[in-house]
Amino acid sequence: MLWLLIIPGLLLLALVVIFVLDVTQRSEAIRRNFPVVGRLRFLLSALGPELRQYIVASNDEERPFNRDQRHWVDASSKKENNYFGFGTDSNQREPGFVLIRHSAFPDTTMIDEDASLPCAKVLGGFNQRTHAFRPRSIINISAMSYGSLSNAAIRALNEGSALAGCLHNTGEGGISSHHRHGGELMFQFGTGYFGCRDEAGNFSMDSLLASIADTPVRAIEVKLSQGAKPGLGGMLPAAKVTPEIAQTRGIPVNRDCASPASHTAFGDVDSMIDFIEEIAIATGLPVGIKSAVGQMGFWNELADRMEERGQGPDFITIDGGEGGTGAAPLTFSDHVALPFRLAFSEVFAVFAKRDLAERVVWIGSGKLGFGSEALLAMTLGVDMIAIGREAMLAIGCIQAQKCHTGHCPTGVATHTPWLVRGLDVSNKSARLANYIITLRAELLKLAHACGVAHPSEVPVDAVEIVVDSNHVESAQEHFGYDLAWQDASLR
Repeated sequence: MLWLLIIPGLLLLALVVIFVLDVTQRSEAIRRNFPVVGRLRFLLSALGPELRQYIVASNDEERPFNRDQRHWVDASSKKENNYFGFGTDSNQREPGFVLIRHSAFPDTTMIDEDASLPCAKVLGGFNQRTHAFRPRSIINISAMSYGSLSNAAIRALNEGSALAGCLHNTGEGGISSHHRHGGELMFQFGTGYFGCRDEAGNFSMDSLLASIADTPVRAIEVKLSQGAKPGLGGMLPAAKVTPEIAQTRGIPVNRDCASPASHTAFGDVDSMIDFIEEIAIATGLPVGIKSAVGQMGFWNELADRMEERGQGPDFITIDGGEGGTGAAPLTFSDHVALPFRLAFSEVFAVFAKRDLAERVVWIGSGKLGFGSEALLAMTLGVDMIAIGREAMLAIGCIQAQKCHTGHCPTGVATHTPWLVRGLDVSNKSARLANYIITLRAELLKLAHACGVAHPSEVPVDAVEIVVDSNHVESAQEHFGYDLAWQDASLR
């Protein structure tokens, strides 16, 4: 009966070995934080195709990102095979599906898989800002603040941005030590003025200048609202306000940190333009705005005043109402603000009709981290893509949807030390860079398939939108675009 003792002993030894291997490895945060048990996720993922045939959702049913999308980001970030076999399992006749009309004579220029793929416009060029520049990458990291994300996640994003040669938006939480690892920054502030506020919580130019001194800040973004909860403001719970976050933001520690619904530094379009110009003069940097899209009166007035004054934001970031990394009430996530396609096309038309669109660098944000959606956005007039949740997926997020709880299992959106330790910065920063570089190469391949050299040159009528199972419309027709607008952009 000796075997009754040997077999359990061997099993116990195997579990100990697996435990040690999981705890000491650095490539998978789930296994590091949840040794042995965490392996069940990978086992279930491996069995997924077989199980889904019978009892589970298909590859393209889950939201906000389906299995195919998550697999593509994950494989791209690891430099693994990101191809799919046996044809598409997407419903190509589903309303809203994107179809791209390739050229019979594609561009045959050799594609450098590691190409930086610069922006077609100079940021701050029209307004002749002192430090105007051409961004090296059309793909950049969207606004995600230190506070909503962990210190390890922010550092991974910053180091990955440096490796990929793209911009890293700080989010509205200020510039922390974790933002200072080589990545060039776009400094964002919102209604709380974190990183640029006085003791009373009002905007302070001196504080702004002090924050960006000796940092690689290339541009400044004034956040009016975001897709997750437009018109509502924001709240960082007290549990997430650590001493370091409090110091970075200039707020009390262990107390709820509220961002008001509106700005106190300006209250209408003209005073907003004055505010932008004051910052641009004081810093020499390009200054822009970020907003979700609601009532169109603001955008019409902004375009009118920019036309009359010859001044205004150097760039405009349109954030889709699909939501993002910020926690939000369900009603706001689902029903407030337009989704990206509708939002951007409406705003761009306002400026294009006044021949103002080329004065602005347009940035799009809202589930655009995939080739087809990014290309559609660029045909609609977007110059640069800002990726948020897709970047989180690249550094280990598994879409657990616990961002608002402080219990993110992969250490991305939490400040619990034992969870954060699972996120290995050097490993995840490399994965982020791989994903960004792969997405740029994907966009370049799509542009070449359409017969042009750069994604910004793909005509709007080369992309079609499925209307119903038997009808499609060109994006130009679907969104009411005038082809003369694109002719103007290519002049």
